[in-house]
Amino acid sequence: MPDLTTNCAGITSPNPFWLASAPPANSGAQVMRAFDTGWGGAVWKTLGQPIQNVSSRFGGLHYRGTRAIGFNNIELITDRPLEVNFKEIYEVKKRFPKHAVVVSLMVETEQEWHDIIKRSVDAGADGLELNFGCPHGMCERGMGSAVGQEPTVNERITAWAVKYSSVPVLVKLTPNVSDIVPHGLAAQRGGAAGVSLINTIKSIIGVDIDRLVPEPRVSGASTNGGYCGAAVKPIALHMVAALARDPMFNLPISGIGGIANWRDAVEFIALGSSSVQVCTEVMLRGYRIVEDMIEGLEGYMRDKGFERLDQLVGRAVPAFSEWGDLDLNYETVAKIDADKCIGCHLCVVACDDGAHQCIHNDPNGSFVPVVDESECVGCNLCQIVCPVPGCITMAEVDNGFAPATWNEHLYEDAVLRPKKGAH
Repeated sequence: MPDLTTNCAGITSPNPFWLASAPPANSGAQVMRAFDTGWGGAVWKTLGQPIQNVSSRFGGLHYRGTRAIGFNNIELITDRPLEVNFKEIYEVKKRFPKHAVVVSLMVETEQEWHDIIKRSVDAGADGLELNFGCPHGMCERGMGSAVGQEPTVNERITAWAVKYSSVPVLVKLTPNVSDIVPHGLAAQRGGAAGVSLINTIKSIIGVDIDRLVPEPRVSGASTNGGYCGAAVKPIALHMVAALARDPMFNLPISGIGGIANWRDAVEFIALGSSSVQVCTEVMLRGYRIVEDMIEGLEGYMRDKGFERLDQLVGRAVPAFSEWGDLDLNYETVAKIDADKCIGCHLCVVACDDGAHQCIHNDPNGSFVPVVDESECVGCNLCQIVCPVPGCITMAEVDNGFAPATWNEHLYEDAVLRPKKGAH
């Protein structure tokens, strides 16, 4: 079987699946139950000066009545005494010495960082994660994303933590910035052993239109919270990959954001993550989801010939290109499998109203739509709306044109294939 053993910034675990710092990693009993189920590591819910949290505190974004695809919380850091947390960290590490126990921290002054880091290390933490990402509640007090959005502050506090810690320090980055790279580089300059990203995105999940109060409602009011869950995965993948491909950045990455199954995990790992953290999917479905994640990752690695996890880390990064370096002469067209088509004509509507008007009803009366390949630009919209897997595929066209990029076209007068879809 493939070896799933993970080393992320010097923090080792039996597999790359870690609980993210959140309610599922709130107590020793929870973390031990998670480790019994198969999780390789856990990032303890953020420690600092304990907070009185509000009620209610979670909100969900549902799509057409399905389970939540997006999730919002206005919960803050631990609401339990630090002494209790440290005692439980010690007990977890004693029982599970080979599993990764990373402690998330968030305080204000240098002395507070010194004290809480010493207590975390003494309790047995394998690593620390500096919470520079919380987008609500704590940032108004000068912590969380208020630190993460300022590279100089990020670097300074990271340097404090590295100075006082004898275990690896990860910096958890906020996505509430226009460009993640300067913030990752600030953590690197501060001496961090690695980074984790993304934290939650500043958001309002919705509005109770009967009470006219944003959700989640606390009495007659609400506030912005942190957005997470499956819907944020594309944003998280982009930010992870942006750091992984930057030539100046050379730290390990723990990927977070919308990971719901083993396929999601493979995507994060292929784009540069050496461990992956999960929160929302555990909250929605429980700890046992890791069983399918481990089995799926093992099967994928076996099928693709990967013997060790580190052989997969970052393998997709070289294919992450700038738009101007894409081949403008590469061409695909839609192909409809008549045997699989159910005649719903969703592709016809989507193409006619939202794309390039190249899919039509069959004039001969068949229920299978017809693709006008001379007009098809290969945009993929028909494939996206089709409810039948594998019914519509995008087939490569051998058009006789040599590869040409936009940048080459600007400077070398490359020959581009004729445009389609002009009406």
